[in-house]
Amino acid sequence: MKILTVSDEIVETLHSPALAHRAQGVELILACGDLPVNYLEYLVSMLNVPMFYVMGNHGGEGGEGDFPDGGENVDLRCVEYKGLLIAGLEGAQRYNNKPRFQYTENEMRARIAALTPALMLNKARYGRYLDILITHAPPHKIHDGEDYAHRGFKSFVWFIEHYQPRYLIHGHTHVYDKRVETISTRGGTTIVNTVGYKILDVPIIKSVTRK
Repeated sequence: MKILTVSDEIVETLHSPALAHRAQGVELILACGDLPVNYLEYLVSMLNVPMFYVMGNHGGEGGEGDFPDGGENVDLRCVEYKGLLIAGLEGAQRYNNKPRFQYTENEMRARIAALTPALMLNKARYGRYLDILITHAPPHKIHDGEDYAHRGFKSFVWFIEHYQPRYLIHGHTHVYDKRVETISTRGGTTIVNTVGYKILDVPIIKSVTRK
């Protein structure tokens, strides 16, 4: 499946009629936070495909206008779309006293624990826990920054090792040097920094559905 992934930075060639050519054949949008609602709604309306998203650390106060129409928030949820198992974990490391979309390491561990029953149900039903985890923050020491606000979560590394998603797609860490690596692997998981955008071609695994 061809997937458009976006985060953090508006890309002018996507926010224009050129989108139809640039994203030709895209069947799904995954948004990893810190993008304006009207930008996300433009992508959805122009491509006419579903969008799953999580919020970034610069999200609003949780009012109705903070969430894009036409998209589905998958924070703390697992969804199945055309054979892909997708889940989300919003936010970044806590670095100030704002209450929303910032979490300590212990808080993120608790959030992963809250997601675990859905992952176990996936395993029982489909034979695997997950295909794609979308997050805002990166895993610890993988694409993360040295400053406090851009540290990655150690609990995401634990998640990769235990639940082995095929992809972890994140934003948050801006890249100003084209030599900086934005796609890495750990075990069987491909970790993608999608600040700006990427177009991924993700193979569909045929599930063995168990009753």
